[in-house]
Amino acid sequence: MLYAVFMSASVPPFPASQEPTGEAELLQLGSVGDEPCLRADAARNRAALLEAASRLIAEHGAAGVTMEAVAAAANVGKGTVFRRFGDRTGLLMALLDHSARKLQADFLGGPPPLGPGAPPLERLRAFGVALLYRSAEQLDLQLAAQPEPARRYAHPSTRALTTHVMVLLRQIVPDADCELLAQALLGYLDPALIHHLTSQRGIPLERLERGWVDLVARVTSTEPPPC
Repeated sequence: MLYAVFMSASVPPFPASQEPTGEAELLQLGSVGDEPCLRADAARNRAALLEAASRLIAEHGAAGVTMEAVAAAANVGKGTVFRRFGDRTGLLMALLDHSARKLQADFLGGPPPLGPGAPPLERLRAFGVALLYRSAEQLDLQLAAQPEPARRYAHPSTRALTTHVMVLLRQIVPDADCELLAQALLGYLDPALIHHLTSQRGIPLERLERGWVDLVARVTSTEPPPC
């Protein structure tokens, strides 16, 4: 009865989004507590620590990245690593933020179709494919550094991706609730889901890529590109 009453009621207009309408906020990516401007020597030390942590991940996976191991690999005291990143999660998040900045630079100013210059539908398809393969390449790090559920969606890198998808959707389906559609689309690209589908279910990335293109077509009521 309640379901029938609900479905027969007139649907209210979509609420006005509280998110920004442009992409300027994407440039604010970074972890809370990051210094806005590091001294040259501090910036070099930070870069050296991130490079050491990247080497450890490449050699031993994210499990091999401890504050002690990074300090030894960078030839600094353990206290230096703690002062710079706070804890292990902060260090892993800094590594992810570095990668996220590269992806952000690609979709804000890189060549089309990921960057500006292509129709928004093509850019949305290219964005999902780029994020899919980036997550697959860094899956160990992505899973280890993922914030707890209460903080995950508020993290600057997550908000940057959501805002970008929302901006593209508003150009493709302006009458839709693009704020919620963006969240739904990004759920398909969640690292934990990618891990489950590729590692536990054995689904190849090529199938996930085709699934993303199909999902975009269905959400936006557009035709998928020719095979």
